[in-house]
Amino acid sequence: MGDLGTLIPFLTAYIVILKMNAGGIFLAFGFALIAVGFIYRTPFPIQPMKAIGAAAVSHTAIAAGLNGTTVAAAALTTGLLWLVLAVTGLASRLSQWIPRAALLGVILGLGYSFMLEGLRYMSVQPWIAGALLAVTLLMVSRPKLPTMLCLMLIGFVIALIQTPDLIHELTAIQPSFQLPAYAWGKFTPSDLWVGFILLALPQLPLTFGNAFISITEENNKLFPDRLVSQRAVAWSTGFMNLGASAIGAVPMCHGAGGMAAHVMFGARTGGASIILGGILLLLGFFFSASIETIFRLFPQSVLGVMLFMAGLQLALGSRDSEADKTDRFVIIATAAIAIWNVGLAVVFGVTVHHFAKKGWLKF
Repeated sequence: MGDLGTLIPFLTAYIVILKMNAGGIFLAFGFALIAVGFIYRTPFPIQPMKAIGAAAVSHTAIAAGLNGTTVAAAALTTGLLWLVLAVTGLASRLSQWIPRAALLGVILGLGYSFMLEGLRYMSVQPWIAGALLAVTLLMVSRPKLPTMLCLMLIGFVIALIQTPDLIHELTAIQPSFQLPAYAWGKFTPSDLWVGFILLALPQLPLTFGNAFISITEENNKLFPDRLVSQRAVAWSTGFMNLGASAIGAVPMCHGAGGMAAHVMFGARTGGASIILGGILLLLGFFFSASIETIFRLFPQSVLGVMLFMAGLQLALGSRDSEADKTDRFVIIATAAIAIWNVGLAVVFGVTVHHFAKKGWLKF
């Protein structure tokens, strides 16, 4: 459950604001999580693509006519794009231009971004969130305690106390089996073009830095006995987005922050991804009509603590004891830019590193 702090807010926005089909979205994430759990055998994450999510639910995009069909079309074009990168090997060749210092800077910046986002959620109920954070830090230092499960249960109690009517709404939920509708037949050339230009392309640098290079580095550092290749990650990114688009779901990626979150709360094997995937399949098949009610069990204070702890774990992974002054500059400056824009941070880190190697910059 470690990555719910990222998953729930984005999926809620898609379902509530764009009125996308909850069943299709949950099934796409469920199948993808189960697949990567078996294939990679580590707590490999599946997350919504953040730049696409933020752009898709903005007031400007909605006013311009962007809708759920466009988002699903963006998943199709994203999948095709990553399959091309995988087939040609271009993704791996491009990653060789990314120096380690720039990569660590991206990881550090993403960690800070998660922590800042977590603090934003926590600020809604600062006293409750502060107490939850203190309790979580104490539990994390005791590995035998199921930290995430305890945090979720505390969150449920808080939600029920703050919203007493929620108990009646939850008891009124009835399971109802539903299959998602086939979506490809609904895509128009305009949907594909707008989804590709306005959503898929702007997301590419962020995915390349966070969900391709960083996740491979993070997995192989944490689990050297279960290495993954960049080409495999490109393949899985392509296939899971093709599958998602077929059932009207949203673009997905492998976020390094997601693995940090799972590991922070105790996950060590692919079983974590498989269990979470199974829960999402259950929700998608039988409870898709009640997702909004179920999500209300997760107060913002709890989601904020989840995000903060995930960011802390990710930032801790950016340490490099052998870094010289130039590398430290690249790491710190790249991290600062990554808080704003990961794609530009990658470009900045690569440029400064190669300029320094040529002697054009001295620190």
